[in-house]
Amino acid sequence: MKAMVIYAFGGPEVLILQDVPEHPPRNHEVLVRVHATSVNALDCSGRRGQRAVPLPAILGCDVSGVIETIGAEVEDFTPGDEVFYVPEIDSGSGSYAEYHVARAGIVAHKPADLSHVEAAGIPLAAGTAWEGLIRRAALQPGETLLVHGSGPVALFATQIASAAGAQVFMTAASGTTAPRKGAGTARVINRATEDFVRVIRNESTDGAVDVVFDASGDTALERSICVLKRFGRMVSTTKPLGAVPEESVLRNITHHFVHAEPERARLDMLRVLLQRKQLLPVIDSVYPICEAAAAHRLVETATPWGKVILRVVGND
Repeated sequence: MKAMVIYAFGGPEVLILQDVPEHPPRNHEVLVRVHATSVNALDCSGRRGQRAVPLPAILGCDVSGVIETIGAEVEDFTPGDEVFYVPEIDSGSGSYAEYHVARAGIVAHKPADLSHVEAAGIPLAAGTAWEGLIRRAALQPGETLLVHGSGPVALFATQIASAAGAQVFMTAASGTTAPRKGAGTARVINRATEDFVRVIRNESTDGAVDVVFDASGDTALERSICVLKRFGRMVSTTKPLGAVPEESVLRNITHHFVHAEPERARLDMLRVLLQRKQLLPVIDSVYPICEAAAAHRLVETATPWGKVILRVVGND
């Protein structure tokens, strides 16, 4: 099969398209024909050698495709089923390939009304947002949320929070001129022209928020904490900027650091929101798999408004 392989860490140029052996599924696994995958920040950091990825490696943390073969112990799927999922992260056997073998327990049925290109942008980014907001922060209807960031995880966080009945504010990166598409009902704060602290104090229901979801890593903790209520919750998907201030402890603010592991149950819950149109895929651009290097450059040097997708098969 064809796959994008890296033999050394470095820039996007280390991604090489070549033939690699296919591996049949074991008893508890499925073999998936990958129709589309996506480029995540995790892929870029793995390519640069900032993550413990074994070489040579195939990167990729999202799959949308069709099951070709199932192992002897698999009962939940049959060949021909359309599926989507997050592969085992940092295994070196990712989704930038024509075929992928996965444990059946992490694979979920793809929403029927989504194309593979649309579905490929969902699992990791939306799963991370769900994990942070619903499981860790336990966001409730009527609460107020501030989201930092304008990347895919932040966009999904605003949609999930809106579906949960929260009032949502979102800070877009300075200089971002992208449309509101994908931001749900969030009040988008342009950090180039607006101070999010002032906006929260003037426009939120209580002049503060119950939860801060930081998917950017470029906002000082002190500024986020100053708009959090007592007993508020802060969720971060990246290393926060600065040390946790003493005020956070004195006001009983809890901090959660989120990394979403592969899981079917989370995808099943997301599928419900997708089927209800409460969660919408937001796609910035689509590249053929052979142009993965260009897609990596876009993710690293620009601010895509939505997912950057790699198409592996046809026009799905």
